[in-house]
Amino acid sequence: MREKPPAGATRIATRYPDIWAAYQQLGAASAKAGPLDARTIRLVKLAMAVAGQSEGAVHSHTRRGLDEGLSPEELLHVSLLAIPSIGLAKAVAVAAMTWIEDILRAHKHAEG
Repeated sequence: MREKPPAGATRIATRYPDIWAAYQQLGAASAKAGPLDARTIRLVKLAMAVAGQSEGAVHSHTRRGLDEGLSPEELLHVSLLAIPSIGLAKAVAVAAMTWIEDILRAHKHAEG
């Protein structure tokens, strides 16, 4: 289900390849710097995207999580965990659930 990066990221990568390469190296170095496994890292990144209220990042980390073998239930659980931390009143957790479901529906449709 891997899709190309969003248009903004593609523009930066094309116009400023050195910056894009450094950005990707920073991400890889950050992942290797500690004891977390790949699954946990993906879930943490999804949680940070939820907390940051970034629909695009939630979509991206949901897609990548599915590609890496995370279940829809695991991904949706992240949005539920946001409720007591971020607050239901802000509706961020509810919005995040719909953002995750956007990708789950597309993934299911793509699989046929």
